[in-house]
Amino acid sequence: METAYEKGFNFKLVAKILGSLALLESVFLLVSLCAAFYFSETEVWHFLFSFALAFILGLSGVLIGRHNTAQIGKHEGTAVVTLTWVVFSFIGMMPYWLSGNIPNFTNAFFETISGFTTTGASILTDVEAMPKSILLWRSLTHWIGGLGIIVISLAILPIFGFTGSQLFSAEVTGISKEKIHPKISGTAKRLLLIYAGFTIAQSGLMYYCGMSIFDAVCNSLSTVSTGGFSTKNASISYWQSPAIEWIVIVFMTASGINFSLYYFLFRGKILKFFKDEEMRVYLAIMSVSTILVTFSLLNFSNLTWDSISETFRNSLFTVSSLMTTTGFYSVDYSDWVTVGFLLLLLTFIGGSASSTSGGLKVIRILLVFKYCYYEFKRILHPNAVFPVRYNGRGVKEQVITRMLAYVLLFIIISLLGSAILCLGGLGFEEAISAMVSSLGNVGPGLGRLGPIDNYSSITTFSKWFLSFAMLVGRLELFTVLLIFTPAFWKK
Repeated sequence: METAYEKGFNFKLVAKILGSLALLESVFLLVSLCAAFYFSETEVWHFLFSFALAFILGLSGVLIGRHNTAQIGKHEGTAVVTLTWVVFSFIGMMPYWLSGNIPNFTNAFFETISGFTTTGASILTDVEAMPKSILLWRSLTHWIGGLGIIVISLAILPIFGFTGSQLFSAEVTGISKEKIHPKISGTAKRLLLIYAGFTIAQSGLMYYCGMSIFDAVCNSLSTVSTGGFSTKNASISYWQSPAIEWIVIVFMTASGINFSLYYFLFRGKILKFFKDEEMRVYLAIMSVSTILVTFSLLNFSNLTWDSISETFRNSLFTVSSLMTTTGFYSVDYSDWVTVGFLLLLLTFIGGSASSTSGGLKVIRILLVFKYCYYEFKRILHPNAVFPVRYNGRGVKEQVITRMLAYVLLFIIISLLGSAILCLGGLGFEEAISAMVSSLGNVGPGLGRLGPIDNYSSITTFSKWFLSFAMLVGRLELFTVLLIFTPAFWKK
């Protein structure tokens, strides 16, 4: 007997799943609606409309596919994951657009997809003028997208059950998606608990160190998701608090580590956590980069302990913010000319697989170097066998091939995208940094797109193009680009 998938692309199943996810988005919109009501803001009506829109669309989708099988194939999984982020962004932009806080449709969509993809590239010139409910929604888009819309949904919505593996595989980043529970939903629940735990812990610490509870929650939502939207125009530097900066450094760095490792750590498997190759290389790159940046900034003719500690803290904050692709800043690093290339390289590398960070991911960089090293050895010893190993286990050839293809594709898309942005009116330096920043979900770029500036002045075409680049980068290239291949739509 033929299944729905074998008969062709199952549109009703896709509608059912998208509907379920839209219902989830309505719940988060309801949170912001309650905030608008609590703060007595006129945005309550705009959030009410957005909530109703998400709820009606979600319920309609569920009703359309209510009698469909729960068997999700690779085609449906890829389509659902890609369309989810687009649908979430179009619904999520409504509070900005309808309230007039971001009256331009393109700008409203750009801000929203930048939030959901945790890129953190903003068009807002005065964040502090925004209503609190809007700022909360802005930070919530980061938090929803940081762990992943699908992962959060698999943890909360029982409709997926055992059938979420294709969705999980299409959204979760990395070379391999290590299960920490036999069921995909069980894995998602444990990841969500760790994610929420980090957010609550950071919120409490920031509040204790002097932030208001509202600022503490919003900035924690943006930190753990490595997004970078802040409630202040000056980002974290607004508070001028070394204690707050250290808290943000710790949680940014922690959020750039594979979240599955924390599960093993909390279960008492300490060696499994500290022996992970990717994590050790990730921390090593961050440490060495911080030392290099610190030495480049120190004034050796007038050294004091205070100047050394402050320079070190600013360097570590900037390095961790860029490498984890968070985008917060404690100082304006745009004039650090001597280490400009190093900072750009860190955004290119990114954090660990299965973390909330963007970029190429450390594991890919690590395996590229290992593969090249063993290739040299094969040239010297053509009859010898040198398998690439990771964490003591051999890596399959097909994994290496896909990894190399990903790195090459990332570089090609970055170069082509930069050329297109140059034609769209951006300068050479800004085009390259904007493309790498969007594809790596970093946020701040170089030049007039730097940490204290934003993307409000770029052309409409560039904003839509970068919005697409953010989506492609967040879903790690293949998931989105696969839809545009003719082979995808063949039976």
